[in-house]
This record gives sequence, C-alpha cells and structure tokens, in this order.
Amino acid sequence: MLHTNTLKFLNDLKKSNNRDWFEKNKDRYLSAKENMSLLIDELLKDLIRIDKKLSGLTSKDCLFRIYRDVRFSKDKKPYKTNMGASINAGGKKVMNAGYYLHIEPGGSFLAGGIWMPPGDALKKIRQEIDYNGKKINKILNQKDFKKLFGELDGTNKLKTTPKGYDKNHPNIELLRYNSYIVWHKFSDKDVLKKDFSKVIAQECKLMKPFIAFLNTAMD
Repeated sequence: MLHTNTLKFLNDLKKSNNRDWFEKNKDRYLSAKENMSLLIDELLKDLIRIDKKLSGLTSKDCLFRIYRDVRFSKDKKPYKTNMGASINAGGKKVMNAGYYLHIEPGGSFLAGGIWMPPGDALKKIRQEIDYNGKKINKILNQKDFKKLFGELDGTNKLKTTPKGYDKNHPNIELLRYNSYIVWHKFSDKDVLKKDFSKVIAQECKLMKPFIAFLNTAMD
C-alpha cells in the first residue's frame, strides 16, 4: 500500500521544486520511491496472472525517473511532482499499448491504451478499426468498461476526416482519434487504501481486451 508520507513528499516537492530542497530531502524521496516500487511489484504479481505477456517485469522496468528533461521546455522545474509507472510488455521504453499508473496528490489516475503513437502505428490501429469495427465497439461499450472508464480521451482528436477514409464511414468518430486512451481517477483516500493494488489489478483486467486489440493492430 502507499503511505501518506509518499503523498506528503510529492506535495512538498510541488511547493519547493528546486535542487537545494530536493537534496536536503533526498532520504524522503528515496523512501517514497521505494514505497512506489513495492506497490508496483505487488501489482505485477496480479497483473502477470491476468496478462502473461507481462511476465518477467519488475518495478524497475516500469517506473519513470522523477528528474525532468528540461532541455526543450520553457518550464525549468527540475523534478516531476508525480510518480508514474508504465506497465506493458517490454517495459516503459517499448512503444506499445499498456497500462499507466500515475500517483500525484489530488491527481492520481490509472490509464490504459497508447498515447500519440507514431504515424505507422496509428495507421495500423485505424486499419484494424476499419476491418474490425464491431469488435472494438463491443469492447468500448461493454457495460462495466463503459461505467468505469467512460469515453476515449478526446485530446488531440481530429475534427477532419483522416486521410484514406470516407467521412460517412460507420466508425469515422473512432478513426479520428490520434491517441487511444481510457482512464479513471483516484482520490488521495483511494490510493492510500490497503487494497489499492487489488483495485488497480481489477481495473486493468477490464482494460485487457482494449489493450489486446491495440497491440494486435500494431503487430
């Protein structure tokens, strides 16, 4: 389970996002990182039973660094104020569909799918939707899935018709997405519950057919 100290560290970091403060609180960071690592390792035990393609993964393969790459950013704050983990076959460095856990005071969530895939991968996903529209619609409209995750995230969705498709295509709205992501928010109270990893695992289980559809498309 996550500790209140982990959320408190992230909250304090947001208020004092500078190297001096961070170095003085390095022990708190290491403790929070260890806490998050233990949560991911515990979660992986359940996820590997659900999705065998995740076998062999450890928290080290999934957790992102807290250090920001500020080289090309106007925001020069050196640290992220969240802890994130990408759980997918091959780990965080592999570009395929998977699960993403984001822990941040007041902004925690679980997401699944693929964010802004490269052009060739996006083309394959759209082709799969074209060929198997009934299948993806069945997944997205499954009662429990829809109740928990709602609609696909529409950020960066095209307002025009993607090249190669007719504007009257029966699945034109699905074809307009540039990312295929669903997500579910958690309160701070939720993430501190003893059964939090079990809750995440069950939500990932609901996502699995969606993740599988996307990865099949990109194979």
